[in-house]
Amino acid sequence: MEDKVRVRLFFLYISDWKTNIKIIMELLEQLSHCIEFGKINQASPYPPDMKGQDGADELAKMALEQGIGANDILQKGLVPGMEKVGVKFRENKVFVPQVLMSAKAMSAAMVHLKPFFASGEVERKGKFVIGTVAGDLHDIGKNLVSMMIEGSGWEVIDLGVDVSTEKLLETAKANPNCVVGLSALLTTTMNNMADTVKKIKAELPNQVVLVGGAPLTDDFRKEIGADFYSPDPQGAVEYLKTLVA
Repeated sequence: MEDKVRVRLFFLYISDWKTNIKIIMELLEQLSHCIEFGKINQASPYPPDMKGQDGADELAKMALEQGIGANDILQKGLVPGMEKVGVKFRENKVFVPQVLMSAKAMSAAMVHLKPFFASGEVERKGKFVIGTVAGDLHDIGKNLVSMMIEGSGWEVIDLGVDVSTEKLLETAKANPNCVVGLSALLTTTMNNMADTVKKIKAELPNQVVLVGGAPLTDDFRKEIGADFYSPDPQGAVEYLKTLVA
């Protein structure tokens, strides 16, 4: 009789475990969907077909309350959603406004995870220092890259626009093993980018430097001695993955 009770309890446990796993997976999938389509919170009217539904804000909080680990929420909920957005952007299936909405949804969810980053429970993949080079005040491309890379699990240190070589060097030295990203939109500031890369490599020979911007090409990247060039943010995200694989 006792054996039958044990068997029954075992199968009840397995049934509950499977149900819990299903609930967890569905919740993470819903969260990923909110990131992909830019659903910030329940009050947000965007996207129209999700009006009135819980958004990334509520779902991230709910996931924590359900006992899902902060790292799982990041890696299995938020990151996959941002990756899908990045691929769509590269393929011209979505455009800057949609990416910005996804980034806002990501930020809303990240508010709930920040205490876990601070405590060390969730580890970032690394640090990414980014800035638009000296003389260039354009920031849309830089901001998109920042959002996509933060969404892939990196800590982003955004120095803004018109950033001097000295500031970039100072920040790189203060953050050993970081990756540096440089942006330029004007052909007239490409020379400043070349000068910045040259000086960074002279003082920090092993420093990884990524470059991007509308007028750039991979040939230019090779010419100035940078390590990687991508015409879109997702390319940078995928390259960074290779550095921590």
